[in-house]
Amino acid sequence: MPKAPDYFKGKTIVITGAASGIGRATALIFAREGANVVCADIDADAAAVTSREIVGVGGQAESAELDVAVRGAADTLVAHITARHGALHVMCNIAGMMIDSSIIDLDPDEFDRILAVNLKGVVYGCQAAGKEMVERGGGSIVNMASAAVLTPSPGIGPYAITKAGVAQLTQSMAVEVGKHGVRVNCVAPGFVPTNMTARYYTNPDGSVNEEAKAAVVTPMARSAPLRRVGTTADIAYCVLYLASDASSFLTGQLLSPNGGVSMHY
Repeated sequence: MPKAPDYFKGKTIVITGAASGIGRATALIFAREGANVVCADIDADAAAVTSREIVGVGGQAESAELDVAVRGAADTLVAHITARHGALHVMCNIAGMMIDSSIIDLDPDEFDRILAVNLKGVVYGCQAAGKEMVERGGGSIVNMASAAVLTPSPGIGPYAITKAGVAQLTQSMAVEVGKHGVRVNCVAPGFVPTNMTARYYTNPDGSVNEEAKAAVVTPMARSAPLRRVGTTADIAYCVLYLASDASSFLTGQLLSPNGGVSMHY
């Protein structure tokens, strides 16, 4: 069996949401393993920062502006990437957003917005990558779900609905494209401190309220069998595994790195 870097050397990987959080960590780790990484994000400037950081340490990367919610945007990006690099080997659909709302009080416009990014955006990414991979006869798609699909919590129901859709999308597409050598899996992370979760402990001026952060993170860590919350790298390594040939017999699966907070078969 080849060493891990050999899985990705010379391979082209597109990562959406690469400007920050889990997407950024995933881009850095793939680059370290020898991949040519396309850092895609709606925030083009921040995506370029991730790309420059990779290049600065000798990796291969480029950035691209991508609003995953825009119909046709993923198709255009994938077409551009395949024209430049010859193939797209891995697509990581990580870009996402959060709204805090109960189901009963959910604003229809806010629901449309989160559906557009978290579910439709992943559908568009899967379609764009899937067409190229099916034609070429191989590839790996990794989608980002959430442990919210395993353990319902109050106040994030709309978010959980979109992520449950991602989990079902992953299984359905895996069945459709498996015969073409294309694998589709998803990662469902538990709580990880990122810009998205920082809304619980961010001051009005944008700085982190360390006391509020401890009040959020400490009880979560204590409730986990592993006695800690996750890191962006914890999740990125799961994406790396599902994208690599080390998981060549896995498709349609949901991998949930959550410290044991939610266990499932």
